Amino acid sequence: MEFRTAGVIGAGAWGTALAQVTAWAGLDTLLQAREAEVVESISQRRVNEAFLPGVTLDPGVRVTPDLAELGDRDIILAVPPAQHMRATLEAFRPHYRPGVPIVLCSKGIERGSLKLMTDVLAETLPGAPAAVLSGPSFAGEVARGLPSAVTLACADEALGEELLWTLSAPGFRPYLATDLIGAEAGGAVKNVLAIACGIVEGRGLGRSAHAALITRGFAEMTRLAVALGGKAETVAGLCGLGDLVLTCSSPQSRNMSLGLALGQGLSVEEALAGKRSVAEGYQSAPAVRDLAAALGVEMPICTALAALLNGETSVDMVIDNLLSRPLRAEGG
Repeated sequence: MEFRTAGVIGAGAWGTALAQVTAWAGLDTLLQAREAEVVESISQRRVNEAFLPGVTLDPGVRVTPDLAELGDRDIILAVPPAQHMRATLEAFRPHYRPGVPIVLCSKGIERGSLKLMTDVLAETLPGAPAAVLSGPSFAGEVARGLPSAVTLACADEALGEELLWTLSAPGFRPYLATDLIGAEAGGAVKNVLAIACGIVEGRGLGRSAHAALITRGFAEMTRLAVALGGKAETVAGLCGLGDLVLTCSSPQSRNMSLGLALGQGLSVEEALAGKRSVAEGYQSAPAVRDLAAALGVEMPICTALAALLNGETSVDMVIDNLLSRPLRAEGG
């Protein structure tokens, strides 16, 4: 199977960066954007000024507002916010050609249904070949061609190999895995933990607390992935530990910057005010908490953060409660 054309659904920062990657990889690339100003900005000035300012896009990236125009593409990268994935795929369904692979590039758990993005895909486009792209990658760095490595998970190893070579570009190195659940769980939970790490930073609790939170948060991520049927070794790779380290270590992360604001005393409403880009951890936190409860998985950090974001508790109470939890063996 040879892929010569790519369609990217969603022209936020990450979708735009991935369109840049597919163009660099030699694919005829069409990026779908809902916002008229994004279409105009890319078409006229070769820059997505709303979501990825300062990055000139490759001439091979074309833009359209019309999902129907992606119907003839050989491969689709789906990059809407996770909570809009279902509606986006349903809108694309009349234009989808059976057999075309869908690469899911959004990280999160659907609120209400508690479904992973692969579940959402199976329900909206039954039978569509699925892959998951996830890993430590800031959109601005990827779009500028700085080196990055990600996990590409696909249950069909032959298709995965084809996608691996297709999506490999200068500076962008995917590694193949077959565990989609592990890849998805890592990406969803790390966004929640990044908010918690931002709070630690904003409160000035120190590097020791920051390191402890990442480590214990990684244990929570692993427990959830395994309970869902994923593999611990997948989460220990780029899509889990790698992404966690990046997202929890830089204010470039929308999720960590949200946590920083909360740690510095802003309310959730104040911290979110004026933000155009989505902090996926804010959207996914309640779903992560509910999914953990349904599976009987202990995730105290994620649970406490969901309560904070929902206005059920305060930053100081969260810190006090986590520090006063019963002592236990580290492996637990």
